[in-house]
Amino acid sequence: MAKTKNYFVCQKCGYESLKWLGKCPSCNNWNSFVEEEKKEEKAKIAVNIKNEPKCINSIKSGEYERYDTNINELNRVLGGGLVKGSITLISGAPGIGKSTLLLQACQGIASKHGKVLYISGEESEEQIKMRSDRLSVNSSNIYILAETNMETIEVQIENIKPAFVIVDSIQTLYKSTISSAPGSVSQVRECANDIMRIAKTNNIPFFIVAHVTKQGELAGPRVLEHIVDTVLSFEGERTEEFRILRTVKNRFGTTSEIGVFEMLEDGLGEIHNPSSVFLEETNFKQEGSVVIGIMEGSRPILVEVQALVSKTNAVMPRRTAVGIDISRLNLILAVLEKKLKVPFYNCDVYVNVVGGLSIEGTYGDLGIALALISSAKGIAIKLDKTIAVGEVGLTGEVRPISFSERLINEAEKMGFENILIPSRNIHKNNKIKGIGISSLKEAINKVF
Repeated sequence: MAKTKNYFVCQKCGYESLKWLGKCPSCNNWNSFVEEEKKEEKAKIAVNIKNEPKCINSIKSGEYERYDTNINELNRVLGGGLVKGSITLISGAPGIGKSTLLLQACQGIASKHGKVLYISGEESEEQIKMRSDRLSVNSSNIYILAETNMETIEVQIENIKPAFVIVDSIQTLYKSTISSAPGSVSQVRECANDIMRIAKTNNIPFFIVAHVTKQGELAGPRVLEHIVDTVLSFEGERTEEFRILRTVKNRFGTTSEIGVFEMLEDGLGEIHNPSSVFLEETNFKQEGSVVIGIMEGSRPILVEVQALVSKTNAVMPRRTAVGIDISRLNLILAVLEKKLKVPFYNCDVYVNVVGGLSIEGTYGDLGIALALISSAKGIAIKLDKTIAVGEVGLTGEVRPISFSERLINEAEKMGFENILIPSRNIHKNNKIKGIGISSLKEAINKVF
């Protein structure tokens, strides 16, 4: 008989304790411990003699075989396609389009590579069929299984032998040998380990859907992110039409690529040229508005940044940033006050990136600074169709950026006539007029 033992598990990080604790010593969260029951069995030790250490020089290296999902934006984010035997975790807010994207991927994989098994613990077969009719997903190689028992799922995978499996979602699965409820740390951890074993032994790629918390973070234990090979985050607002698929972790490719989608009546549509979409309604002769260039992986994207500076009588002025890091905004404001003597201490400052894109890095520093000056002084940029690219330093200098040639070519393609760029990044033989600058003061004198 296996011994039964009660213990307490932190639902945030998976820390185990023999007694209840108010504060988790591992992740410092309060009231996160839940009592669970565990059966202790004597482990049977099996030694695999065939598995021996190998010299690294004797191991053959090569490219992983990938599946084409027939969705170019998804392939880009995954690093070129879906690797056989890999486990990909995708998370996002409810209603953002995770299930829609995966069902569309099913159609492409089923038509090229064989059977696809869609395991749903949240919806019935009829509900998934209704969505597939709307998305025109009608391949005979797609199989639907509404099941949450992990043992039953493993049996069905052995019977069907699919080329690709989707689990929607990991929080609904459970193992009968564990007494805790589905979605708990123990259930998620054990079910994820079983999925990893099935994927690696049978060389089947898995796509796992995961829930998010109120703060937008991935729900479940942190070990879930360590087990899987790729972690994708689906970002965007349900009220907006654009969706951003971003890579958080990728063992088979870069983590800097993004995929841009548009929510349509018949599913998610790919946006191959995001710059044209984000600049669709841009007014180039408006105060507080500047177009900047950023790099998302290997893809240059042009996007509009808007700033609003208004006087306030409040003791603590408001600082609001949507799409950029608030600490980066505070840094730029400090440089403008110190080096250019522009007062912001008595003003509310709002900065927004049009289109819902979140900017990472320092490519947009110069554009944000110019937008703030434009709004504070109430004047628009005099140069026609101008784009600004550059990093702002603490001493007020404009520092050079990488991939400048790609950004210049993208600006030319989009019809821009002038580009404000650090002097060291000026390229000759370009149709667009490059305006080299070395400091913020020089940039403001040239555009205003």
